[in-house]
Amino acid sequence: MAINYICRHCRTPLGSIDSAQVTDAQLGFHSLTPAERRDIIAYDLSGDITVKVICDYCREALEQHPELSLVTSPLQ
Repeated sequence: MAINYICRHCRTPLGSIDSAQVTDAQLGFHSLTPAERRDIIAYDLSGDITVKVICDYCREALEQHPELSLVTSPLQ
């Protein structure tokens, strides 16, 4: 099982954890609401997990231009 982190805006791969021993609590997933979990975490049929976060580039762009947050895919 792999846990893959990607940017939710530009889809850049940010990192991966390849371990079946990591728990939701260790990753902080337990503190997410069910709605946040649905929005941030995706599971595929092979058991891999994709976690959508925001990379530094996109975070800075959104901070400098908050109006981009109104667009569905502002930085693709």
